[in-house]
Amino acid sequence: MTESKVSGPESTPTSAWSSELEAIFKQLQDETILLALPGLCVAGLILLGSTPQFPDPVWSVLTGIGLFLLAVIVWVLRRWSYLAAAWMLVAGCLVADLLVVAWSGLGPALCLLAIPVGLATLTVGTAAGLATAVVCTLWVLLPPAASLPVTATLRTIALTGIWSTVGMIWLTLRPLLTAVEWAWSGYARNQTLLEQARDYQVQLQQTLEDLTVANRQLTRLNRQVEGLHQAAEEARRAKEQFVANVSHELRTPLNMVIGFSEAIVEAPQTYGGNISPALLADLNVILRNSQHLSSLIDDVLDLSQIEAGQMALTKERTVLREIIEAATVAVRPLFESKGLYLDTEVSEDLPPVFCDRTRIREVVLNLLSNAGRFTERGGVHVRARRERNDIVVSVADTGPGIADEDKDRLFQRFQQLDGSIRRRYGGSGLGLSISKSFVELHGGKMWLESAIGAGTTFFFTLPIDLPPPVDGGATRWLSPDWEYVERTHRSLAPVTAVRPRLVVLETGDSLQRLLTRYLDNADIVPVTRLDEAIQQLSDVPAQVLLVNDVAVNESLQRLNASAALPYSTPAIICSVPGAVEAADALGASDYLIKPISREALLTALDRLQLCGKTVLVVDDEPDALRLFWRILVSASRGYRVLTASDGHQALQILREQHPDAILLDLVMPDMDGFQVLAAKNQDPTLRDIPTVVISARDPAGQPIVSNALAVTRGGGLSIHQLLASIEALSRILTPTSQLGDLALTATLPG
Repeated sequence: MTESKVSGPESTPTSAWSSELEAIFKQLQDETILLALPGLCVAGLILLGSTPQFPDPVWSVLTGIGLFLLAVIVWVLRRWSYLAAAWMLVAGCLVADLLVVAWSGLGPALCLLAIPVGLATLTVGTAAGLATAVVCTLWVLLPPAASLPVTATLRTIALTGIWSTVGMIWLTLRPLLTAVEWAWSGYARNQTLLEQARDYQVQLQQTLEDLTVANRQLTRLNRQVEGLHQAAEEARRAKEQFVANVSHELRTPLNMVIGFSEAIVEAPQTYGGNISPALLADLNVILRNSQHLSSLIDDVLDLSQIEAGQMALTKERTVLREIIEAATVAVRPLFESKGLYLDTEVSEDLPPVFCDRTRIREVVLNLLSNAGRFTERGGVHVRARRERNDIVVSVADTGPGIADEDKDRLFQRFQQLDGSIRRRYGGSGLGLSISKSFVELHGGKMWLESAIGAGTTFFFTLPIDLPPPVDGGATRWLSPDWEYVERTHRSLAPVTAVRPRLVVLETGDSLQRLLTRYLDNADIVPVTRLDEAIQQLSDVPAQVLLVNDVAVNESLQRLNASAALPYSTPAIICSVPGAVEAADALGASDYLIKPISREALLTALDRLQLCGKTVLVVDDEPDALRLFWRILVSASRGYRVLTASDGHQALQILREQHPDAILLDLVMPDMDGFQVLAAKNQDPTLRDIPTVVISARDPAGQPIVSNALAVTRGGGLSIHQLLASIEALSRILTPTSQLGDLALTATLPG
């Protein structure tokens, strides 16, 4: 069959139809013609069987045979030209109907003209159907009654049938074809969306492959790092424990030395007043060197905290001129005693610096002390100026200078240029190392310029504004045996940055300082009351609510009882004590850390308003008991001092003499201070006696800062979240060797 353009059965332009839909419609029209051919054969058989009804049977036979021939001709033409076959079918049916009416005289057969009109509408189109209807109408109306012997009524019925057929077919096909067109358009859109979905699926698969490659690389790194990390962690824990033990062992005897020296120097009348000036001068030397030893212990502790990344800095906007003036005032007696000058030159336009005032003062003081000790003639010039976004401080002396090969050694720990310098000038070799670390913690740097015989100048810089965050790129994890596979395409994995918001509920600021020290990229929102915390969580969503409370269980009960925690917001309750929190946790009034100065001890007792009252001192060290007894007796406050060397004796004295206050050491054999406090608090007659803890144990410097942790969540925890939390906490809190291959979330119900 020859391909030909077939117009649709309605007024819609052919261009609006797709080629596929046009082909389908043409196939339906072709099937309509095929279905009409059996009808022609049936009509021919009816005419052959109705021969007696015709006046002339010959014409009836000829008409029946003509219908058979018409079916054959249409079938043949269909293979050559669809339109020719369609019009032949329409014309043949029209002529056959008119011949039947004319030859047989059957007027009702005129109504069969609706058949060729319907066939023209279905097989060719609406326009062809209208044209055929017009031809049939003219044929019905114009011929005289002799050639078409039908009544006017039959003509009207025939015309009604003709135009009704055209109208009904048009009304039927129009919505049908419109729906088909819409369906086809939807099919085309769905095909487009399907192609897009396939493209997205390919991109998703590529992204998953990228993530798989990245995960595989991270797995390799984890396997390589795991052993080193475990060894480093064990070494760090051993070092922290060693530093804590050494600190305790050194502070306890040092407390005796400093305490007795202070007591004798500041209150010699306690010993009868017959102490010679030479002895007092020697005691001053002992006191000064003991204080130096105490500062050396503090330096060692600072050094260990710096190495562990636990050095806390209290930063604020500070005027650098004030820091330099305070440091020069402290060291000026040294310079005057050696006849050296000490000049300062600070620019007037220096802006405030965001730094830890105490630590930067230690840096300047250390540089000035070193310059004063090593300079014999001339003096030291201190200068502070601004360079772009930094402030540069320089300390220049006129000392002997330093050789180039010795400059790198100067900032190493426990290093000095030679043994003779240490013997002549003293020093531990820690000052410059710690000072350099303090400066670097502020985002600055320290260096020196020197030449033999030309003096030495130390420089350090401090950023005026906050330092930029440290780059956390993946290159810091690379190692020589890293397996690198070059990408063949750009990674499609999304990169997002998240800045968590933490709401911290506590009465002090210990947890807030801890978070500020370690979480640089988090927003910390401190509050002091639970209703404030709930309001903060309601106003702006937060990642977590952190509660610092000694009574973890009670805090958890209060939080659950309030029922105001926003849905899906977790709350973590922990206990992170400072000095005040440690005292509150123990039920004490104050907490003093050895070595305890005379002023600190008397100030703590003055806050309790104990003048003229009885104080019980409890310590297992006889020298400590004697020291505190001396300090209290020589204070001119009328204290009555009782002593106890262990916990049992202390409880006995408490019950028998009921003192007004207690000075209590925590670490004692047999019955320690914790047990004494527990027993005292259980006795209603002793519970209200104020207690001042005196111990070498620093609560803020202990490796363990919290012994309990509680978690709750608004809306509750699902089984997936519960098991994932258990797995995460187990992985964090359990050593790697004991954890094994724990995977709680591998199989979950549902």
